[in-house]
Amino acid sequence: MSLIGATMTALKREGATALVPFLTAGDPDLATTEELIHTLVEAGADLIELGMPFSDPAADGPTIQAASERALLSGTTLVGVLELVARVRKRTNIPIILMGYYNPVYRFGPAQFAAAAADAGVDGLLLVDVPVEESTEIHSDLKRNGIDLISLLAPTTPAERMRQLAAAGEGYLYYVSMTGVTGTQHIDAAAIAGEVRKVQELSPVPVAVGFGITTPADAAAVSRFADAVVVGSALVKIIATHGKGQSLLPEVRSFIRSLKEGMRGEA
Repeated sequence: MSLIGATMTALKREGATALVPFLTAGDPDLATTEELIHTLVEAGADLIELGMPFSDPAADGPTIQAASERALLSGTTLVGVLELVARVRKRTNIPIILMGYYNPVYRFGPAQFAAAAADAGVDGLLLVDVPVEESTEIHSDLKRNGIDLISLLAPTTPAERMRQLAAAGEGYLYYVSMTGVTGTQHIDAAAIAGEVRKVQELSPVPVAVGFGITTPADAAAVSRFADAVVVGSALVKIIATHGKGQSLLPEVRSFIRSLKEGMRGEA
Protein backbone atom coordinates (compact mmCIF):
# COMPACT_ATOMS: atom_id res chain seq x y z
CA MET A 1 0.00 0.00 0.00
CA SER A 2 1.26 3.47 -0.89
CA LEU A 3 1.80 6.19 1.71
CA ILE A 4 -1.34 7.90 0.40
CA GLY A 5 -3.36 4.72 0.88
CA ALA A 6 -1.91 4.04 4.33
CA THR A 7 -2.64 7.58 5.48
CA MET A 8 -6.22 7.51 4.19
CA THR A 9 -6.80 4.07 5.73
CA ALA A 10 -5.56 5.23 9.12
CA LEU A 11 -7.82 8.28 9.04
CA LYS A 12 -10.84 6.22 8.04
CA ARG A 13 -10.14 3.85 10.93
CA GLU A 14 -10.30 6.87 13.24
CA GLY A 15 -13.53 8.07 11.63
CA ALA A 16 -11.76 11.17 10.32
CA THR A 17 -11.80 12.94 6.96
CA ALA A 18 -8.50 14.02 5.41
CA LEU A 19 -7.71 17.70 4.91
CA VAL A 20 -5.70 18.26 1.72
CA PRO A 21 -4.47 21.84 1.24
CA PHE A 22 -3.20 22.91 -2.19
CA LEU A 23 -0.52 25.52 -2.76
CA THR A 24 1.62 26.42 -5.74
CA ALA A 25 5.31 25.60 -5.37
CA GLY A 26 7.41 28.75 -5.63
CA ASP A 27 4.65 31.19 -4.67
CA PRO A 28 6.03 33.60 -3.60
CA ASP A 29 9.31 31.63 -3.72
CA LEU A 30 10.51 28.09 -2.97
CA ALA A 31 11.99 28.97 0.43
CA THR A 32 8.64 30.35 1.57
CA THR A 33 6.82 27.32 0.13
CA GLU A 34 9.05 25.09 2.25
CA GLU A 35 8.09 27.03 5.38
CA LEU A 36 4.44 26.92 4.35
CA ILE A 37 4.44 23.14 3.95
CA HIS A 38 5.80 22.65 7.45
CA THR A 39 3.23 25.12 8.77
CA LEU A 40 0.44 23.19 7.05
CA VAL A 41 1.65 19.95 8.63
CA GLU A 42 1.86 21.51 12.09
CA ALA A 43 -1.64 22.98 11.71
CA GLY A 44 -3.22 19.62 10.88
CA ALA A 45 -2.98 18.96 7.14
CA ASP A 46 -3.13 15.24 6.33
CA LEU A 47 -1.89 15.30 2.73
CA ILE A 48 -0.55 18.11 0.56
CA GLU A 49 -1.18 18.88 -3.09
CA LEU A 50 1.72 20.87 -4.45
CA GLY A 51 1.14 22.71 -7.71
CA MET A 52 3.81 22.61 -10.41
CA PRO A 53 3.73 26.15 -11.86
CA PHE A 54 2.92 26.35 -15.54
CA SER A 55 2.51 29.26 -17.95
CA ASP A 56 -0.90 28.16 -19.25
CA PRO A 57 -2.89 26.60 -16.37
CA ALA A 58 -6.13 26.29 -18.32
CA ALA A 59 -8.16 24.50 -15.61
CA ASP A 60 -7.33 27.09 -12.96
CA GLY A 61 -9.08 30.33 -12.21
CA PRO A 62 -7.46 33.76 -11.77
CA THR A 63 -6.21 33.07 -8.23
CA ILE A 64 -4.11 30.01 -9.04
CA GLN A 65 -3.14 31.39 -12.46
CA ALA A 66 -1.63 34.37 -10.67
CA ALA A 67 0.14 32.05 -8.22
CA SER A 68 1.74 30.20 -11.15
CA GLU A 69 2.85 33.51 -12.64
CA ARG A 70 4.43 34.62 -9.36
CA ALA A 71 6.18 31.26 -9.00
CA LEU A 72 7.59 31.36 -12.51
CA LEU A 73 8.74 34.97 -12.05
CA SER A 74 10.57 33.89 -8.88
CA GLY A 75 12.55 31.40 -10.98
CA THR A 76 10.75 28.21 -9.99
CA THR A 77 11.46 25.19 -12.20
CA LEU A 78 10.33 21.57 -12.05
CA VAL A 79 13.81 20.59 -10.88
CA GLY A 80 13.48 23.16 -8.11
CA VAL A 81 10.10 21.75 -7.09
CA LEU A 82 11.57 18.24 -6.79
CA GLU A 83 14.50 19.58 -4.77
CA LEU A 84 11.97 21.28 -2.49
CA VAL A 85 10.13 17.99 -1.92
CA ALA A 86 13.43 16.27 -1.09
CA ARG A 87 14.21 18.93 1.53
CA VAL A 88 10.72 18.69 3.03
CA ARG A 89 11.09 14.91 3.28
CA LYS A 90 13.90 15.36 5.81
CA ARG A 91 11.35 16.69 8.32
CA THR A 92 8.00 15.12 7.49
CA ASN A 93 6.49 11.98 6.03
CA ILE A 94 3.18 13.57 4.98
CA PRO A 95 1.98 12.34 1.57
CA ILE A 96 2.82 14.85 -1.18
CA ILE A 97 0.96 14.89 -4.48
CA LEU A 98 2.26 16.99 -7.35
CA MET A 99 -0.53 18.57 -9.35
CA GLY A 100 -0.34 20.31 -12.67
CA TYR A 101 -0.06 19.97 -16.42
CA TYR A 102 1.75 17.50 -18.64
CA ASN A 103 3.93 19.90 -20.64
CA PRO A 104 6.65 20.37 -17.96
CA VAL A 105 6.68 16.60 -17.30
CA TYR A 106 6.94 15.85 -21.01
CA ARG A 107 9.82 18.29 -21.42
CA PHE A 108 11.56 16.73 -18.41
CA GLY A 109 11.04 13.24 -19.89
CA PRO A 110 8.30 11.02 -18.38
CA ALA A 111 10.65 8.20 -17.32
CA GLN A 112 13.24 10.60 -15.94
CA PHE A 113 10.59 12.61 -14.15
CA ALA A 114 9.04 9.55 -12.50
CA ALA A 115 12.42 8.36 -11.24
CA ALA A 116 13.44 11.81 -9.99
CA ALA A 117 10.06 12.35 -8.32
CA ALA A 118 10.31 9.01 -6.51
CA ASP A 119 13.85 9.83 -5.37
CA ALA A 120 12.62 13.17 -4.03
CA GLY A 121 9.76 11.54 -2.09
CA VAL A 122 6.72 12.33 -4.23
CA ASP A 123 3.78 10.01 -3.50
CA GLY A 124 1.27 10.92 -6.20
CA LEU A 125 0.80 12.84 -9.42
CA LEU A 126 -2.34 14.53 -10.70
CA LEU A 127 -2.26 15.79 -14.29
CA VAL A 128 -5.37 17.77 -15.09
CA ASP A 129 -4.91 17.74 -18.87
CA VAL A 130 -4.10 14.06 -19.50
CA PRO A 131 -7.15 11.84 -20.07
CA VAL A 132 -6.78 8.21 -19.08
CA GLU A 133 -6.60 7.13 -22.73
CA GLU A 134 -3.41 9.14 -23.17
CA SER A 135 -1.77 8.36 -19.83
CA THR A 136 -0.26 4.96 -20.67
CA GLU A 137 3.33 6.13 -20.97
CA ILE A 138 3.49 8.26 -17.85
CA HIS A 139 1.36 5.77 -15.91
CA SER A 140 3.75 2.89 -16.55
CA ASP A 141 6.71 5.08 -15.56
CA LEU A 142 4.97 6.10 -12.34
CA LYS A 143 4.00 2.52 -11.44
CA ARG A 144 7.61 1.39 -11.82
CA ASN A 145 8.55 4.04 -9.29
CA GLY A 146 5.72 3.50 -6.81
CA ILE A 147 3.89 6.78 -7.48
CA ASP A 148 0.09 6.87 -7.61
CA LEU A 149 -1.56 8.49 -10.63
CA ILE A 150 -4.58 10.37 -9.27
CA SER A 151 -7.68 10.54 -11.50
CA LEU A 152 -10.17 13.38 -11.80
CA LEU A 153 -13.94 12.93 -11.95
CA ALA A 154 -16.60 15.61 -12.42
CA PRO A 155 -20.38 15.96 -12.29
CA THR A 156 -20.33 15.78 -16.11
CA THR A 157 -18.43 12.46 -16.24
CA PRO A 158 -20.68 9.87 -17.98
CA ALA A 159 -21.74 6.94 -15.78
CA GLU A 160 -19.83 4.25 -17.70
CA ARG A 161 -16.65 6.32 -17.79
CA MET A 162 -17.04 7.04 -14.09
CA ARG A 163 -17.20 3.30 -13.41
CA GLN A 164 -14.05 2.72 -15.43
CA LEU A 165 -12.10 5.52 -13.79
CA ALA A 166 -13.26 4.60 -10.31
CA ALA A 167 -12.36 0.94 -10.71
CA ALA A 168 -8.83 1.86 -11.79
CA GLY A 169 -8.29 4.48 -9.07
CA GLU A 170 -4.96 4.85 -7.33
CA GLY A 171 -4.24 6.77 -4.13
CA TYR A 172 -7.57 8.61 -4.19
CA LEU A 173 -10.03 9.90 -6.74
CA TYR A 174 -10.39 13.65 -7.01
CA TYR A 175 -14.05 14.58 -7.50
CA VAL A 176 -14.36 18.08 -8.93
CA SER A 177 -17.45 19.50 -7.26
CA MET A 178 -18.54 21.70 -10.18
CA THR A 179 -17.85 22.53 -13.79
CA GLY A 180 -15.59 25.45 -14.64
CA VAL A 181 -12.22 26.57 -13.32
CA THR A 182 -10.90 26.70 -9.77
CA GLY A 183 -11.79 29.43 -7.33
CA THR A 184 -14.70 30.98 -9.21
CA GLN A 185 -17.79 29.41 -7.62
CA HIS A 186 -19.10 28.37 -4.22
CA ILE A 187 -19.72 24.71 -3.45
CA ASP A 188 -23.21 23.31 -2.83
CA ALA A 189 -22.35 20.29 -0.72
CA ALA A 190 -25.87 18.93 -0.55
CA ALA A 191 -26.14 18.89 -4.34
CA ILE A 192 -23.14 16.61 -4.81
CA ALA A 193 -23.34 14.34 -1.76
CA GLY A 194 -25.34 11.66 -3.56
CA GLU A 195 -23.01 11.62 -6.56
CA VAL A 196 -19.93 11.35 -4.37
CA ARG A 197 -21.45 8.41 -2.50
CA LYS A 198 -22.09 6.68 -5.85
CA VAL A 199 -18.42 7.10 -6.74
CA GLN A 200 -17.39 5.75 -3.34
CA GLU A 201 -19.45 2.61 -3.99
CA LEU A 202 -17.58 2.07 -7.26
CA SER A 203 -14.09 2.95 -6.06
CA PRO A 204 -11.47 0.80 -4.31
CA VAL A 205 -9.76 4.01 -3.13
CA PRO A 206 -10.99 7.05 -1.15
CA VAL A 207 -12.77 9.95 -2.83
CA ALA A 208 -11.58 13.52 -2.28
CA VAL A 209 -13.73 16.54 -3.12
CA GLY A 210 -12.34 19.88 -4.23
CA PHE A 211 -13.26 23.19 -5.95
CA GLY A 212 -15.30 25.85 -4.18
CA ILE A 213 -14.39 24.92 -0.59
CA THR A 214 -13.39 28.16 1.10
CA THR A 215 -14.65 28.21 4.71
CA PRO A 216 -14.70 25.92 7.76
CA ALA A 217 -18.45 25.50 7.18
CA ASP A 218 -17.79 24.33 3.61
CA ALA A 219 -15.14 21.90 4.80
CA ALA A 220 -17.45 20.60 7.53
CA ALA A 221 -20.32 20.04 5.09
CA VAL A 222 -18.16 18.15 2.60
CA SER A 223 -16.41 16.10 5.30
CA ARG A 224 -19.74 14.52 6.21
CA PHE A 225 -19.67 12.42 3.02
CA ALA A 226 -16.23 12.75 1.37
CA ASP A 227 -13.10 10.88 2.40
CA ALA A 228 -10.97 13.98 1.89
CA VAL A 229 -11.51 17.72 1.52
CA VAL A 230 -9.26 19.68 -0.84
CA VAL A 231 -8.83 23.43 -0.26
CA GLY A 232 -6.86 25.41 -2.82
CA SER A 233 -7.85 28.89 -3.95
CA ALA A 234 -8.80 30.08 -0.46
CA LEU A 235 -5.32 29.20 0.82
CA VAL A 236 -3.60 30.64 -2.26
CA LYS A 237 -5.45 33.93 -1.68
CA ILE A 238 -3.99 34.15 1.83
CA ILE A 239 -0.52 33.58 0.42
CA ALA A 240 -1.11 36.25 -2.23
CA THR A 241 -2.31 38.75 0.40
CA HIS A 242 0.55 38.29 2.87
CA GLY A 243 3.43 37.37 0.54
CA LYS A 244 6.68 37.04 2.45
CA GLY A 245 5.41 39.13 5.36
CA GLN A 246 5.64 38.06 8.99
CA SER A 247 1.87 37.61 9.10
CA LEU A 248 1.87 34.86 6.41
CA LEU A 249 2.61 31.77 8.47
CA PRO A 250 0.35 32.73 11.42
CA GLU A 251 -2.53 33.45 9.02
CA VAL A 252 -2.06 30.14 7.19
CA ARG A 253 -1.77 28.25 10.47
CA SER A 254 -4.97 29.83 11.76
CA PHE A 255 -6.86 29.10 8.54
CA ILE A 256 -5.88 25.43 8.42
CA ARG A 257 -6.71 24.94 12.08
CA SER A 258 -10.12 26.52 11.53
CA LEU A 259 -10.81 24.09 8.67
CA LYS A 260 -9.82 21.11 10.83
CA GLU A 261 -11.99 22.34 13.69
CA GLY A 262 -14.92 22.69 11.34
CA MET A 263 -14.40 19.18 10.01
CA ARG A 264 -14.31 17.84 13.57
CA GLY A 265 -17.47 19.71 14.50
CA GLU A 266 -15.58 22.01 16.86
CA ALA A 267 -16.27 25.31 15.08
